[in-house]
Amino acid sequence: VQLQASGGGLVQPGGSLRLSCEASARIFSAHIMGWYRQSPGKERELVADITGAGRTEYSDSVKGRFTISRDNARRTVTLQMNSLKPEDTAVYYCNVRFFGDDSWGRGTQVTVSS
Repeated sequence: VQLQASGGGLVQPGGSLRLSCEASARIFSAHIMGWYRQSPGKERELVADITGAGRTEYSDSVKGRFTISRDNARRTVTLQMNSLKPEDTAVYYCNVRFFGDDSWGRGTQVTVSS
């Protein structure tokens, strides 16, 4: 599965961004879709993911500020990011997992700075 992410950019602290990711192939309920991020010098970390049943998991650092959603018919996963902080600055990667097999998007830069 190829993944195409969009929506990154530069935003001031407290602002919002919406990341979207479209898959090139059909998405089924067995696919787990998610977003990860990586800052310079740090390991890639889970931001949020969502199962086909709609169960979500969020990093503690983004709970209450970020919302993940998916649309299987449109083959998309979206991350709404509100109340952004400078520490949210990172490259964000879209991920689709199917029984342990991972597909990754190329990443989109999110920079939170005044």
